[in-house]
Amino acid sequence: MADYFSGSVEFGLNLSKRVYYGRGSAPPSVPSMSRSPEGFLPTAPMCYAVISDPEKVENPDIRSYQPYVLGQCDPPALIPLELHGVAMEVECSLDTAFVTVTGKWRVHCVTGSSSCDCQVAIPMGEQGSLLGLEVDGSGRTYHTELISLKDEKDKDKVAKAKDGYFLKSHIYTVKIPQLRGGSVFSTKIRWSQKILFHDGQLSLCVPFSFPSYVNPAGKRISKKEKIFLKVNSGSATEVLCKTTSHPLKQLLRQAGKLNLSYEAEVSAWSSTDFNFSYSFSSNDIFGAVLLQSPFLRDFDEREIFCLYLYAGNGHARKVFKKDVVFIVDISASMKGTPLDNTKNALLTSLSQLNAQDTFNIIAFNGALYLFSSSMESATEEAILNATKWVDTNFIANGDTNIMLPLTQAMKHLEKSTDAVPLIFLVTDGAVEDEREICNFVKSYVSSGQSVPTPRICTLGIGLYCNHYFLQMLAQIGRGHYDCAHDLDSIEFRMQRLFSTASSVIVADVTIESLESLDSHELFPSHIQDISSGSPLILSGRYSGTFPELVKVTGTLADMTNFAVDLKVKREKDIQLSNVLSKRHIDMVTAQAWLLKSEELEEKVTKMSIQNKVLSEYTCMNMVLEQSDEGKKPPEQFLLKKAYKKLSFQQLEFNMKKLFLGGLSLGFGDSKATAENLPPAIKEAKPPEGLLGKAASTCCSRLTDNCCGMCLLQACTFVNDQCTIVCTQLCAALACFELIKCCIELCECDCL
Repeated sequence: MADYFSGSVEFGLNLSKRVYYGRGSAPPSVPSMSRSPEGFLPTAPMCYAVISDPEKVENPDIRSYQPYVLGQCDPPALIPLELHGVAMEVECSLDTAFVTVTGKWRVHCVTGSSSCDCQVAIPMGEQGSLLGLEVDGSGRTYHTELISLKDEKDKDKVAKAKDGYFLKSHIYTVKIPQLRGGSVFSTKIRWSQKILFHDGQLSLCVPFSFPSYVNPAGKRISKKEKIFLKVNSGSATEVLCKTTSHPLKQLLRQAGKLNLSYEAEVSAWSSTDFNFSYSFSSNDIFGAVLLQSPFLRDFDEREIFCLYLYAGNGHARKVFKKDVVFIVDISASMKGTPLDNTKNALLTSLSQLNAQDTFNIIAFNGALYLFSSSMESATEEAILNATKWVDTNFIANGDTNIMLPLTQAMKHLEKSTDAVPLIFLVTDGAVEDEREICNFVKSYVSSGQSVPTPRICTLGIGLYCNHYFLQMLAQIGRGHYDCAHDLDSIEFRMQRLFSTASSVIVADVTIESLESLDSHELFPSHIQDISSGSPLILSGRYSGTFPELVKVTGTLADMTNFAVDLKVKREKDIQLSNVLSKRHIDMVTAQAWLLKSEELEEKVTKMSIQNKVLSEYTCMNMVLEQSDEGKKPPEQFLLKKAYKKLSFQQLEFNMKKLFLGGLSLGFGDSKATAENLPPAIKEAKPPEGLLGKAASTCCSRLTDNCCGMCLLQACTFVNDQCTIVCTQLCAALACFELIKCCIELCECDCL
């Protein structure tokens, strides 16, 4: 779909040359360098006019009397609209950033007497999750809302939805119907994304690079660009700004807080992404416990708590030795790019091992392939032998069996003593016994045996694997989880996941004082180690009185004891329910899947709608809130809407809704895995052309009932005059577009 979209934009830019800007005004230039290696894909929030009829393309203010254009654009061309104003607000809390981008766009390329659909493209940063979209213009106001997916009809509508889809795993597009040429409309987009953490420094990258062709033509148009950044760490530790891509001005600096802004009149919109990195003044491990009461009408009346620990920006802490077993899926579905990229990332990870570390490699499909019968020291010779073994044995073939290699890896790690045992699982498939695997690992962890329990890290490739199974497996194993929805991101994500898992500085972490709380709920239920590559964040709900101090204990790499007392404070500035909602929804969804619990599914639905965060049991749709004439809704409707917001009940109104698809992950596809289908990526398939659709329906019916040899024999009896007449008739029909008319009127559901 990305190539299809990019080609439509390129065609649209050529088509936009029909727009006449008046004497002395030149259209925005489209330099050849505007086409990135990925094509004309959006690198910032963008809006496009969807053009099917090229005759509409005209300056709505100045008629240029362009030559008449015959035919239609199939697929439709996408013309980037003029951007007349942009403002971005970024709020950073703990490891999550909330981004709000407001833009003002003009349909500058369609005649004032015509209308066109507009497509909004939303590129998001690391692990981006769309929270909402509002569009206001042409007398219409659209906004997104979440509804439950209990109704089977809604599920079908979401499955067939074409108004919203992913171009790539980080770019989502939404189609807004019928905006008038020459009109100005505004968009407000909100999403959340992860703040990356490594060696005491947090970094954020927000897509904010606009191409030159969205700059309005003419020098008189004012172009104001605004950025507001708010950082709240929730602690008394000073926030230190490290790097920034835009000239930010300091507005506020307090303990744990930092507000920065940027506002300027620019000649061209920002051509670089917004990058910002910061750290804390502490060189040691630090943290705190934040408490907050639930807001009004929260369906869960228990108090909220959040405990966090950062490794600090010091480098004095020693890292644990590692005993690591790599488990790599080499089933037939991994053939080609998935296995090649996984192999490259594996060899890079091996090169990062220290001499005192040990390792082993298990390749699996329906059978096991062991690099060694025992753990090997990470010497240069052993790594060289492992490289040769990988080149020889990583051949994609067979089906998928995860239980067998996981059991074997645990046996290899039973003798680990002063090292952190680590299992690193990479797969693209779903298997039938996933719940049995989770229960087996859970019983192994809770058995109380003297053998160390391995940390399990999981990486899911594509959409056919069950990502909630992999999340639950990593949660039980006190490890980390990541996913690669694009095949090109496998190497980067696998290396980053291994770096995080292998930089443990405090192991076997325990939290005292929580057991005394009534009906408390902890996420994650199994506490991870403290790593220099990721903050430790524990959160949940509780009843009763929270202690004034919370003691955290563990074991350092030199086998000495670690202990720290964390202060407990009431948090007023950070809305904890918003920061923690995505984390809680994912974890409860994994639990609901594991336990097959309808009660937990209902809980996820309530959490999703209440916090406006998507889940597997809710869907997002666009709602038309205002009529074409621009009249305000009746007072009765406003009262119903206010009641709906207070009670979080989903009331049905006679309003137009556009269902947005492709926003959920699903629970894997064991059938596709059994058939060894290549990994499905988080990218919509391009629609078929008009004649292509006809060929796949009407013509296919004919060919299904016609013998090819008989058809050839019949053609030999057709005389020359008949052949000429048929050829001329087809040419005439094509010229008058009657073929297209027949396709549109036929009853075979071509369109």
